[in-house]
Amino acid sequence: MLIITIRTVLLYLLIVVTLRLMGKKQLGELQPSELVTTIMISNIATLALEDSSTPMLMGVIPILMIGSLDVILSGIMLKSTKVRKAVSGTARVIISDGKIDQNEMKNLRYTIDDLTEAMREQGIFDISKVQYAIVETTGKINFLQKEEPAQNPPEVIIHDGEINMDGLNRTNLGEGWVKAILKENNTELPKVFFMSADSNGAYFIVNKETK
Repeated sequence: MLIITIRTVLLYLLIVVTLRLMGKKQLGELQPSELVTTIMISNIATLALEDSSTPMLMGVIPILMIGSLDVILSGIMLKSTKVRKAVSGTARVIISDGKIDQNEMKNLRYTIDDLTEAMREQGIFDISKVQYAIVETTGKINFLQKEEPAQNPPEVIIHDGEINMDGLNRTNLGEGWVKAILKENNTELPKVFFMSADSNGAYFIVNKETK
């Protein structure tokens, strides 16, 4: 009994530390790779607890390895947009300008029931009142209700020195507009950490911090 208690406490503390290193506070915020990591860690911990004859290192080493791999992958994803898109995917718009994108919903295998259920969770009961809906990489759907006059929210135009063509296309502003704004602000694309803009051309820009 004492051995099981000690193993439980040690594994519990190890998993808490590992998940803290992952930097997420709750399961609903996890990306696909992080969710897989969490499931694998919990399964390994369960096996180590169920069989007291198994050496503790057989549970500790895999947990540390999986946690380390997740931290390494997260670091690579911060540096590479292509890797980030391949692992986590991208946010997908399913309602734009009040119109449902049925093809996008089919691609995501979302039904109208899934859509209306997500609406009700955010206190929206009339689909005709939805101006904009986006499926995040975590699977959560965020909504913007119609206003007078109706308008779409700002889009991410530049992320870490790279143009987000999906966001730019939704604003209908074009790369020429982006170049003009960068010139107006005496900066260059590689120097921009973040830039957002709406379809009216209202923008917000943040340059990268210099080391």
